[in-house]
Amino acid sequence: MSDQNPVFIPGPTNIPEALRRACDVPTLDHRSPRFGALLRPALAGVRAVLGMEAGEVALLPATGTGGWEAAVTNTLSPGDRVLAARHGMFSARWIALCRKHGLDVQVIEAPWGEGCPTDAMGAALAADTDHRIKAVLATHNETATGVTSEIAALRAAMDGARHPALLMVDGVSSIGSIPFEMARWGVDVAVAGSQKGFMLPAGLAILGLSPRALAAMEHAGLTRAYFDLRDLLGATDTGGYPYTPPVGLISGLAASVAMLQAEGLDAVHARHARIAGGVRAAVRAWGLELCARRPALYSDTVSAVMAPPGCNGSEVVTLAAQKYGVAFGIGLGDVAGKLFRIGHLGSVTDVMMLSGIATAEMCMADLGWPIELGAGVAAAQDHYRTTALAEHRAAA
Repeated sequence: MSDQNPVFIPGPTNIPEALRRACDVPTLDHRSPRFGALLRPALAGVRAVLGMEAGEVALLPATGTGGWEAAVTNTLSPGDRVLAARHGMFSARWIALCRKHGLDVQVIEAPWGEGCPTDAMGAALAADTDHRIKAVLATHNETATGVTSEIAALRAAMDGARHPALLMVDGVSSIGSIPFEMARWGVDVAVAGSQKGFMLPAGLAILGLSPRALAAMEHAGLTRAYFDLRDLLGATDTGGYPYTPPVGLISGLAASVAMLQAEGLDAVHARHARIAGGVRAAVRAWGLELCARRPALYSDTVSAVMAPPGCNGSEVVTLAAQKYGVAFGIGLGDVAGKLFRIGHLGSVTDVMMLSGIATAEMCMADLGWPIELGAGVAAAQDHYRTTALAEHRAAA
């Protein structure tokens, strides 16, 4: 019966039935006009979701990690210096990937639970008067800690330092769920994946490329072959691919962006904020804390709930899977065992979220955690009843 329960991990997310069907397409000739008819609306829809005004969209058969690799190998050269903050598992993994490619990574350390340290990043850029730093890497939403960083503030710090580095942003667990403004924030490369806010199976790395990023591709010296975006973009400009594309996923992506636009991006963002607010109300009612250190950092796509002293967050995840057939996220890296994660992004509603909150509550009670059974559910119910009524009145 567990396959009938929604998942509450921060990705892959629940797949709406309409998108599952959209991915289920018969074999077609990917060099025919029929494929171009699928590809073009997918590309156009991604542009809208990313908030692009100029540049190009690339769809790679890969996951977000492949998107990270494509971002750096297509724009940088061996020995180039990049500036990055390490404040969670996924920012750390992007740094490790860059080092494997022979890049000189200047790392600014920040506590897990904090966001991107924009002041320190700005100071490092201001000190780089020779402009040796060629790119700045930022994780918009750190999935391991439930922290959302302010990319607009990072762009302001870069502009304040008058630094020409490219700005590359990992938006894998944010894009399609919370506001992302590629053009307004001056993002040069945005990386997303099909399995999060786009509500699809894993398998597509989705990149937005600014005109500056496209120009950098012409003289970048890192090795690239399968992930050479020049070949990809040259083919997709005419409705094709340089190799066999994942036709089903691209069909699903066209349907996904149409679904997001039909709901309205502002409404999508408001829904995620409302649902996240209910989860946070439940956490407060349990007497627990989030890993994110202050409200300005709270993510609207994933909440990392700290375990009380003497308790292990991973036990909640294990028990939920074994006893109730429900999936939550474990703690990763520096916070392994210290927390459990509740994903609330993609195809999720207030009612679905209440079932996840109730399951987490039952597990904590089963494990003897010091929580009052029903307290979190009641707090979330109060939040959803109040906010749903306010949004209903506003819509009317």
